Amino acid sequence: MASQTDRAQTAKVVVATTVALSFISFWRAAAIVLSDLASSAFYAGGIAEHAIGKSAPWFILGVMLFSFAVRSVYLESCGMFVRGGVYVVVRDAMGHFMARISVSALIFDYILTGPISCVSAGQYLGRLLNEIAGMMHWSAHVPPNAFAAVFGMVVTVYFWWNNVKGIHESSGKALRIMQITTVMVIAFLIWCPLTLLIRGPAQIPPAPIPQNLTFSKDALGWFWGTMWPQISLVAIVVAFGHSLLSMSGFETLAQVYREIAYPKVKNLKLTGNIVCTYAVLCTGVITLFAGMVIPDAARGEYVDNLLGGLAMHLAGPQFLRLAFHVFVVVVGVLILSGAVNTSMIGANGVLNRLAEDGVLFNWFRKPQKRFGTSYRLINVIAIMQLATIAMSGGDIYLLGEAYAFGVVWSFFMKSLGVLVLRYRRHDQEYKTPFNPRIFGKEIPVGLATTTLILLLVAVANLFSKQFATIYGVSFTVFLFVIFTVSERINRKRSHGSKSGLEQFNLEMQSEVSAESVQARPGCVLVSVRESKRMRHLENVLAKTNVKRHDIVVMTVRPVSTGAGEYQLSDQQLFSDYEKELLTRVVAMAEREGKTADLLVVPGVDPFDAMVQTAAKLKASRLVTGVSPKMDSAELARRIGLAWEKLPEPRHPFSLEIISPDRPSEYVNLGPHPPRLWPEDVDRAHEIWLQLQENFGARLHHRDVVGIALRRLQKDLDADNRQQVLSDLDKELRKS
Repeated sequence: MASQTDRAQTAKVVVATTVALSFISFWRAAAIVLSDLASSAFYAGGIAEHAIGKSAPWFILGVMLFSFAVRSVYLESCGMFVRGGVYVVVRDAMGHFMARISVSALIFDYILTGPISCVSAGQYLGRLLNEIAGMMHWSAHVPPNAFAAVFGMVVTVYFWWNNVKGIHESSGKALRIMQITTVMVIAFLIWCPLTLLIRGPAQIPPAPIPQNLTFSKDALGWFWGTMWPQISLVAIVVAFGHSLLSMSGFETLAQVYREIAYPKVKNLKLTGNIVCTYAVLCTGVITLFAGMVIPDAARGEYVDNLLGGLAMHLAGPQFLRLAFHVFVVVVGVLILSGAVNTSMIGANGVLNRLAEDGVLFNWFRKPQKRFGTSYRLINVIAIMQLATIAMSGGDIYLLGEAYAFGVVWSFFMKSLGVLVLRYRRHDQEYKTPFNPRIFGKEIPVGLATTTLILLLVAVANLFSKQFATIYGVSFTVFLFVIFTVSERINRKRSHGSKSGLEQFNLEMQSEVSAESVQARPGCVLVSVRESKRMRHLENVLAKTNVKRHDIVVMTVRPVSTGAGEYQLSDQQLFSDYEKELLTRVVAMAEREGKTADLLVVPGVDPFDAMVQTAAKLKASRLVTGVSPKMDSAELARRIGLAWEKLPEPRHPFSLEIISPDRPSEYVNLGPHPPRLWPEDVDRAHEIWLQLQENFGARLHHRDVVGIALRRLQKDLDADNRQQVLSDLDKELRKS
């Protein structure tokens, strides 16, 4: 036997944490996506007009409306995959080879998203400082390119640290930025129509037809001097391709899906609708207003500062317009800088998928000890972005030329992968609209049309964006080679070991306590041991309201009395079996969008370990599945005997044994067992919310409670009705 001192110094319990179980609301998710997508309003309109002429605002608006179709593709893909994204979709649809090609192009897009955004923000700020210096007759002047490069590096380092701290920190910054941006958008949407009313008939941009397109030489690339631009369809597709830059950032929607809270698909729909609607108003409509308000002769001066030019040409006193111009620049700096944040989140999500699939070494996925984030991947992303900024020297045109290459190809590969899987899988929670049935067979017309449009635009960009094609293809091939080599090395080193396992931070504790596990009293404790027998955990995750009850998932690590639990090493306490088991737990919790604390407890008798853990955590309920070695009655009896061994006063809690395709069995352990089950209140509360949403004010509060109770009557004893009514009434009054 070990001495008391040895026991105190030796860890007995493993508390496992992972970056996966951290969830955000649909508002935060939308803010993250919009920090990238909406930032294009500051530069996409000017770039498009420089490339295709004065009809550009109509094409920008068209791209923003087309974003609803792309949104549907992402909704469908995420409905099939918890860990979505281009790589997973293309891999499952067309294999690893095509997946590595598509993800290489996507990483190229993400690596450039941050630099072009923060360098553009630096350009805005630098020019504003020079304008203010000129108005004040100061001799000070900052070189825009150098200032933009330094500013971009500072912003990149700032958001690198925020991402190392975790997505809750970074999503909070994105939400604040979008709140400020919304003030600017509303001001434009009110002020621009007033300006048009005051000044009379507006100058409407030319219609988006081939006759009104005036391509610049660099906008046609290899098409210059050929017959292709003379073909109407080709001209429209090329013009649309030059405007597609305004939709960059949509891939982040698939990456943040992993972080969206319960209910995931519903919240993803809300996120997608918010993102697309906001983008239409912010980028599409305001760019159109810029074409109407800014005179044709003056608009060329604001190619890199379109919204700033719009602010200066609004109706009103000059000092008011100048103040609003300053505000627009400040908002531009904030949202363009925030795009660095979204690029890091997106790239980190994609690279995590690669590491999970064995394409990258697991070394990259090791969680940060304090914050639990995949900080090594974040470090690599930040270093590449800093190097890109340094090599560009702050030249926004150089970055802009190469930026759009990965955007359209990642969209196309994603859509093509979903189209292929439409015929292989039938577990979609959402389908892209317009699926008529012909001879009883469903035809995905909407999805196929979206895929075809993206293919045409991708091919057009390949030939019209010469600079982007050369450097984009080179960078994509470079990444493809790296991924291919690392995957082969990883396979040789793994020697058949399983890939796709989570990386956990392990904290060794001397004993189980609410402080070490960070679970509130009244939590639900779920015991698991076999990854193929987790129906009970699925049940708990589906019906537990985590705002009221924390979920703690524990597994008992069997130890022999001869070996002694105090002599187990860290690797013995948390072996590959425990890692695989808890990886399955993480995947299930992630699918539901609910958090769960993870715990490994060594024990000679698993029943003693479960009961003692429930008592120390002051759990309200202990949930187990069916044991293959004994029936439910014997399982309940053994757990009851273990509870009777607890020292007085024993902590009372309920035991729930969940069997597949059978009603749950409940046992109250304690002298004064609770008459009302916590899950009953949760379920009644959810029913009440559902009824309130459906009927609103037409139902009186007491009527709603009565209806909820009648729905629960099958699961409640008659003696409990008054107690349920009282507790439910308290819960409803609180909410």
